[in-house]
Amino acid sequence: MKTIRLALVAVLLLSASATFAQQKKKGGETTRSVQGTVTAADDSLVNGAVVQLKNTKTLQIRSFITKDDGTYHFYDLSPDIDYQLKADYQGASSNTKTLSSFDSRTQTILNLKLNPKK
Repeated sequence: MKTIRLALVAVLLLSASATFAQQKKKGGETTRSVQGTVTAADDSLVNGAVVQLKNTKTLQIRSFITKDDGTYHFYDLSPDIDYQLKADYQGASSNTKTLSSFDSRTQTILNLKLNPKK
């Protein structure tokens, strides 16, 4: 009887650790990120630009204000959704770039360049 209990406990521990490992692996593969820099028309880095990330499925928009070195980042993005990115700063805007669901990279770099003010 004691042997059966030990065997049962061993099977439960093995199945629990296998389940945990699968969840951890699945969790690591289910999100992606995008980051980059925002530059002005003269190629200088822009501190304080507003980068907008638009979920094309829900139309939800997330914003990030660039840091001193002109960088921005968005984490925990779904790999099954397209996103559009755009930067704005003091009346100047960048072209819209798309992070496609067909892009299988988990970490993508998309740099945005502001067009001169019109």
